[in-house]
Amino acid sequence: MVNDNEIKAKVSPFAIREGEIKTFDGKDGYVSMNQIVHKINIGHINEIHFAILDLVNEFEFITSRQLFQLLAYKGFDPKSQDKLNNKLEQLVKSKILTRYYFNSDEGKGIYRIYCLEKMGKYLLTSKEVDCHWQPSDNTKPVAMIKKRLAGNQVLIAFLRKVKAFDGYVVKPAINAKVAGKVFKATGGAIKLTKNQKSIHFLFEVVRREIDWQKKLIDKMRLYKDFYDNFVPGDSNFPSMPQLILVCEDDNHMAEVFREIVVNQVNIDKIRLYYTTDLRQNSDSLENVLIGFKLNPETNKYGVENIDLKLLEN
Repeated sequence: MVNDNEIKAKVSPFAIREGEIKTFDGKDGYVSMNQIVHKINIGHINEIHFAILDLVNEFEFITSRQLFQLLAYKGFDPKSQDKLNNKLEQLVKSKILTRYYFNSDEGKGIYRIYCLEKMGKYLLTSKEVDCHWQPSDNTKPVAMIKKRLAGNQVLIAFLRKVKAFDGYVVKPAINAKVAGKVFKATGGAIKLTKNQKSIHFLFEVVRREIDWQKKLIDKMRLYKDFYDNFVPGDSNFPSMPQLILVCEDDNHMAEVFREIVVNQVNIDKIRLYYTTDLRQNSDSLENVLIGFKLNPETNKYGVENIDLKLLEN
């Protein structure tokens, strides 16, 4: 598998492309549970297949590369990306998983996205694994799926490259008390621990989808509600988490910051940090975060690199 620092992409694979659609790449037809049980009994579906199934259930949408990295983190040996792809093909043919790719005027996307199928849910529930999947989940729009994939990449980068990493939550539920709403952080949350002291990072992924500015402002109002009224223990955070906005590229970070300032939805109690998809490919994450700082002499904002020793590898 190509190392992160060897990836030469100049545009994030999880950025929005104009006119992009999600295209089915799974298998049609009928597969019985008896056929699947037989494959399990003869060892064609084994422990690593169930580990893949658990991860797809946890993350909802995921690429084969992300699966490879997470399996290695959890102590499994996928051997190679090709061997993992063969196992994924087995699960797709058995309709335990299904598969999609993105298609646009620029051509097919370079990766496939995996998610659960009906037989996958049956297998998970038979193991008493908590699974809330339903067929309509696979109809989610491109932007929502790409937010999940970009969030996956950030979580994986931190768990692989930060020594202080101490756990993650894929879909943390955040309570906006005044609005009376519970919402999800699209990029997940992580816990970092060093010298017996812990902090939490919340990741909100922003994409240039249709009407993205309005969606961003609506979401930031919910975050502002959460932070303005935060007390220890809210939404299972013992202390106030750091919010990080994950953008498509450097220009997008500036666009997101401008929308927040113009619409007056900045959060007084914390300083917002920003990052991009491709910054996660660095060997070290110490310098992947930035902030925007007002220059009192020019009365203009400029970019400031955030150097956090806590993120050393």
